[in-house]
Amino acid sequence: MKGGFPGGGMQGMMKQMNQMKKRMEKVQEELAQREYEGTAGGEAVKVIVKGENNIDRVEISEDLAKSGDQEMIQDLIALAANDALKKAKEDSEKEMGKITGPLGMFGM
Repeated sequence: MKGGFPGGGMQGMMKQMNQMKKRMEKVQEELAQREYEGTAGGEAVKVIVKGENNIDRVEISEDLAKSGDQEMIQDLIALAANDALKKAKEDSEKEMGKITGPLGMFGM
């Protein structure tokens, strides 16, 4: 048996890495288009983020807006935004994990 890498050697490994890279780029493009909704205060506040972690919009219920409680509104916006960002991150990790498999633990 020759030294080096099994299953096609270094060329085979490089080909597989390039294929993985292309699949990852495609998934990243798809994730960037997805929307994630975070809520707080019994859905009195909704924050929608895009998969690229940009806030797309913030919705505040009329009743909450009329309450005039600025501090509470600010807290609920932060909670809803964090909820949406967490969902986006979890989805991204799940989708990338399908591609990288055990390599994901090495930061690939």
